[in-house]
Amino acid sequence: MKTASKLIIVLICVAANLQTGFAQQTTVSKQTPTTNTKVENKEQKVQISTEHGNIVLKLYNETPQHRDNFIKLVNDSFYHNLLFHRVIRNFMIQGGDPQSKTATPGQQLGAGDIGYTVPAEFNPKLIHKKGALAAARQGDKVNPQKRSSGCQFYIVQGQVLDSVRLQMIGMQNGITYTPEQIAAYTTIGGTPLLDMNYTVFGEVISGMEVIDAIAAVQTMPGDRPMKDVKFTITLINE
Repeated sequence: MKTASKLIIVLICVAANLQTGFAQQTTVSKQTPTTNTKVENKEQKVQISTEHGNIVLKLYNETPQHRDNFIKLVNDSFYHNLLFHRVIRNFMIQGGDPQSKTATPGQQLGAGDIGYTVPAEFNPKLIHKKGALAAARQGDKVNPQKRSSGCQFYIVQGQVLDSVRLQMIGMQNGITYTPEQIAAYTTIGGTPLLDMNYTVFGEVISGMEVIDAIAAVQTMPGDRPMKDVKFTITLINE
């Protein structure tokens, strides 16, 4: 699979190790644009509407730049009728490529962007448990600062791990998991190999079954669903 211009998570399993990244694109040097928009420091929620059902997520205040950027795009109707263009069962579902709004059947997606990146906001408290909302990004070779895509995101499905495997992953990545994090990975599952490499900025609070339904759809080479999975994201005002 060619990745020269794609903004996708590359899944490579070698000796049970996982490497992930985004291939090169022309906007890697562009920074997050200055905005006067300020989001109140209260829990913000969004809803992803699909034909498979609705997913409600909360955005973390611990990652304010990702939170504010995501809310701005939602309010600008950027995420209206886009596609989950890359689906890998037991891993994640990915969307946010603006080119997916007008994509033709069979068109390869993943290279679309919004022209800027967002600084990484890693936090050891925020892990890739099932239902985690995280930002896609380019690979380390062209993006050593691990800056996030300005628009593409993914939601983790992952798999349940045993405590021994989780401990090995933690040692490899220099992470010491808390009892609560261990309980999450060994009960609901996730993808711990991504921790502290991609910014997690939210989590699903309802609609986990929708993630499973989308992750189970039939896909083509390149991981695009055979039948388009459209979505629209709206802000929940409470």
